[in-house]
Amino acid sequence: MSDIPHRYDPSLETPLRADAFVFFGATGDLARKMIFPALLDMVRDGQLDVPVVGVAASGWGLEDLKRRAREAVGEAAEKYPEDFATLLSLLRYVDGDYRETATFEALRETLGDARRPTHYLAIPPSLFGTVVEGLAAVGLNEDARVVVEKPFGRDLESAKELAAVIDRAFPPERVYRIDHFLGKEEIMNLLYYRFANSFVEPTWNRDHIASVQITVAEDFGVQGRGSFYESAGALRDVIENHVFQMVALLAMEPPAYQGFKAVHDAKVAVFKAMRPLTRDDLVRGQFVGYRDEPGVAPDSDVETFAAVRLWIDSWRWAGVPWYLRTGKHLPTKAAEVVVEFKRPPQQLFDDAADGSERANYLRFRLSPVSEIALAARVKSPGEEFRGHQHELRAITEHPDEQPAYARLLTDSLRGDPSLFTQEESIEAAWRVVDAVLDDHHPAIPYERGTWGPAEADDLIAAHTTWMNPTTDEGAPS
Repeated sequence: MSDIPHRYDPSLETPLRADAFVFFGATGDLARKMIFPALLDMVRDGQLDVPVVGVAASGWGLEDLKRRAREAVGEAAEKYPEDFATLLSLLRYVDGDYRETATFEALRETLGDARRPTHYLAIPPSLFGTVVEGLAAVGLNEDARVVVEKPFGRDLESAKELAAVIDRAFPPERVYRIDHFLGKEEIMNLLYYRFANSFVEPTWNRDHIASVQITVAEDFGVQGRGSFYESAGALRDVIENHVFQMVALLAMEPPAYQGFKAVHDAKVAVFKAMRPLTRDDLVRGQFVGYRDEPGVAPDSDVETFAAVRLWIDSWRWAGVPWYLRTGKHLPTKAAEVVVEFKRPPQQLFDDAADGSERANYLRFRLSPVSEIALAARVKSPGEEFRGHQHELRAITEHPDEQPAYARLLTDSLRGDPSLFTQEESIEAAWRVVDAVLDDHHPAIPYERGTWGPAEADDLIAAHTTWMNPTTDEGAPS
């Protein structure tokens, strides 16, 4: 039986702060692109003052790691010289094969008196088991936390196998599954908007909402990561984790109390209410030229675009379709949620009854600039009762907001699990997509710079049309 408390409340339980931060894969791309900049942000915010130990099998030394740190943070090293010097002073390095006990013995020696390290596995999932077993072999799992980078398996079976490997060395309350999407200010704002505003709840249900659509678009390709994408695809890489997490925040019931456990339970209930996808709920696309990418099979059927029709069989959402899509080489890079309301039950004005414009909607722009917009009809000047729909927009961008990785790594050091994904959620989400990972229609070619194959429009046509995000300040198309 887990001894995890029923609610996370610092006044009732004060987790001991980690006294060291260890990151495996210290010489890899994730460390360069995300971890080192996050560590510098943490130093600047006064959130990092413990040894930082990089571990890798690259034949490097400490000075090599320091050079990588400078390369990774770029101009920030010159902009914040004292903070960067502090980061360098905290760095340690262990080089060795993850399969050899000597590597972990060297890590234990490097940690010195540290007894509560946080271990971050910024490595391929295939190495998770090897590293976890290596830590346990020398006792570095005791009183320690482990942070696991997604993907959390490739399907339901592999997710369970991965959980079993980790659970043999770390109790559930000390396992932190990191999805940087959950640390973004814009994603947190979805939860805040829903439950901080009293006017939302009365209309946030099947009686007033006709459909919900979520778009996560990228205007670039696989960027040399063809071999990785061959093992993932858009459904696994974006829909099953990032987009499903957004759905859960939008569809969940009000948490029963203030605490991470209540939010977690409410999200799990959403995943369990999701109807498993069938092959006709999924449109898969592949941009023309994908098969020419390095590492991609010449006859690859991996999707670089996925559109999904999802049903949530709960009291609140019964009968409301959720449309989700993501893809590469689309016209713009943006993430957006559109909640479309039902039309008024009686059309008193002719211009509103002709259906030429959308019904009222609420739009959450998550990137590139975060904003919230409510579309409402406003009468045009003149004697006739005619009007147009206008967006009432609020920009919610904060230029000084804490980056997602810095926020999440800080929380892992503190022992705060609020923004991390729990295993129960992961398995429940995999159950929704598991059947269509293999049983699906072939990927349909689409041209770069388009919104994917036309079949994605057919998927949504029975209820609405896609609202395509734009990069300008006008309403989407």
